[in-house]
Amino acid sequence: MIFIALEIFYVGIDLLTTYSKLPLSANLQILYTMFQGLYAINYVLPLSILFAMVVTAVSLSKSNELVSMLSFGIDKQSIIKPLFITTLFITVLYIILNFTPFSYAREYSNNILRFSQISSDTKDLFLKNNNDYIYFEKLDPIKKIAQNIKIFSVKDRDLVTIINAKKGFYNEKNWILYDVEKIIKPKVTTLGDKGLVIHKYKKLEALKDFRPKIIDNVYKGKFNLSILDAIDALKFFNSQNLDTDRIKTIIFAQLFLPLFAPLLGLILFARVPTIARYNNTMLLSFFLSFIGVFVWGVLFLLSKLALNSVIYPELAIMLPIFALGCASLYSYFKQH
Repeated sequence: MIFIALEIFYVGIDLLTTYSKLPLSANLQILYTMFQGLYAINYVLPLSILFAMVVTAVSLSKSNELVSMLSFGIDKQSIIKPLFITTLFITVLYIILNFTPFSYAREYSNNILRFSQISSDTKDLFLKNNNDYIYFEKLDPIKKIAQNIKIFSVKDRDLVTIINAKKGFYNEKNWILYDVEKIIKPKVTTLGDKGLVIHKYKKLEALKDFRPKIIDNVYKGKFNLSILDAIDALKFFNSQNLDTDRIKTIIFAQLFLPLFAPLLGLILFARVPTIARYNNTMLLSFFLSFIGVFVWGVLFLLSKLALNSVIYPELAIMLPIFALGCASLYSYFKQH
């Protein structure tokens, strides 16, 4: 219920602020709402887990169920364990979602708001990949198609081949180019050497593992990538000797940052007193919830600083999560 309430609150506030900008199509309005709801999970789910742990712990203490279970010989570790495993399972499912196009929900909703369609074309891209210089006149990263592609291959600072293709499609391994003209420029040393050689193909494979989302995000300076695309982008950036801190931040943030919710929830649960008679439960709930939101805000701020290369991602994300993990283990084994 907490998760649903926060989802409705987030999407409702967003619709109130953007309704006048939405397209008139009812289908697009529904899609926009759905994508915003999916995007809201990134913020709502961790808070829902924390609030649920706090509410559960305080409710058990207030109703004397916690002290009753302890009096029956059930130790606090056995009480905390199923709750922690459940929240950890939900978090792992969320991490798995980040391997899918779920990560692009925000981009899809922005495209609907700006262009009245889910996908948006990127025009006039010129990028380097190893020894190739690639030009795309138009690229649709969602449909994975491109038009008017030119590939210039260079060896030892000398132009070797030029590939012109009217259109291309990415098949998860290579780009399949259609209506291709391949111009081979031989190395001319004397006047009698052979000149240009031109071959024409209906279909040709090229640009292995050059994913459309990598191209689009590198060009636009965006870094909303799924984990799989982020790993491929990391390989691409390494091959081109480019800065990889931002890509590492995306990977660390999607793989490890969500774990803070069950880890912190375990710590907060352990801090709830066994008997609520001598404590103000409302004030206690507020205090624990405030701590949860505060820690979440600090981690969110650190991830944004790492995304802008202010702090190393290892220090901004990995170190706090490791510290939370150690603290949660201490809190768990301290219970008896």
